[in-house]
Amino acid sequence: QVQLQESGPGLVKPSQTLSLTCTVSGGSITTNNYYWSWIRQPPGKGLEWMGAIAYSGSTYYSPSLKSRTSISRDTSKNQFTLQLSSVTPEDTAVYYCARNTAMLDFGSWGQGTQVTVSS
Repeated sequence: QVQLQESGPGLVKPSQTLSLTCTVSGGSITTNNYYWSWIRQPPGKGLEWMGAIAYSGSTYYSPSLKSRTSISRDTSKNQFTLQLSSVTPEDTAVYYCARNTAMLDFGSWGQGTQVTVSS
């Protein structure tokens, strides 16, 4: 059974870059037909899909966040990473990593990590 675990700083200052890592165990991030996503949930709001990196290494981004988002991976460590630049307090949220299929079946999730943007 695949497991995902987010890690990174819980507090980021405005205008800085938020960087989170998702470590995957129990399965390879290069396994065919799986996608590895970042999703966030601001306080009092719904889930927002931010982007994903595919088993092939291809990346996909939400149009609303594309200009500030970068997702990469380290296959030797079985990790993938989110970078969100020029953060503002509106980027405060619980950030999740997840595994999904092309049919958008999000079957496995990390526990989530709280990130607060504040000076």
